Amino acid sequence: MPGPARILRVLRILALAAAAPLLAGCASTYLLDNQVQSFSQLPGMPVQPTYRFERTLSQQVDPAQPALEGLADPALYAAGLRRDDAHPNYSVQVSAQSQPILSPYVDPYWGPWGWGGGWRAGYGGPHGSVAFGGPWWPPGPDAYWFRREVSVILRELPGGRVVYESHAVNEGPLLDNRAVLPAMFQAAMSGFPTPPPGPRQVDIQLGGHP
Repeated sequence: MPGPARILRVLRILALAAAAPLLAGCASTYLLDNQVQSFSQLPGMPVQPTYRFERTLSQQVDPAQPALEGLADPALYAAGLRRDDAHPNYSVQVSAQSQPILSPYVDPYWGPWGWGGGWRAGYGGPHGSVAFGGPWWPPGPDAYWFRREVSVILRELPGGRVVYESHAVNEGPLLDNRAVLPAMFQAAMSGFPTPPPGPRQVDIQLGGHP
């Protein structure tokens, strides 16, 4: 029976194989379907849409938070906001989380997710770190399925009143967070500053040409 080190090597290969179509650029595309819900008290685009990032206490000690903010920056810029740490009129707090779920494509009668399973999976960080444990046989790449969520909260300074809040959720296969999270932030910022009320679906194409 292969040892833990060999199992991890196999799983890393599978993770890279699953992400390869996304990273192939124009050679492949993937439609990222996001369920988005936004809330706004902004009547229109702010006259001075400058912002700085705000962090919770836990985010202040999280080494991955600066990278996450870097992944959110393009979506904020595309929405019309401009980062200005020296003279901000707003603060922006961003967060992201991901957890493994049962793939809709997994065979319920075979493999570690079927009868007699027992796999444990973890997934997080802007670079898509993966940790698994369980029986020695690895499942196919399509078995790795995740629920991802990003959120954006915009506060008016100096009072701190929340004027915009948006969440985007996606359920899909293992993909590179460096491409998935910016697209999810883009979906969360769609319609800013006056998004439509209620839940909606926002599809973002990854790879290829829009």
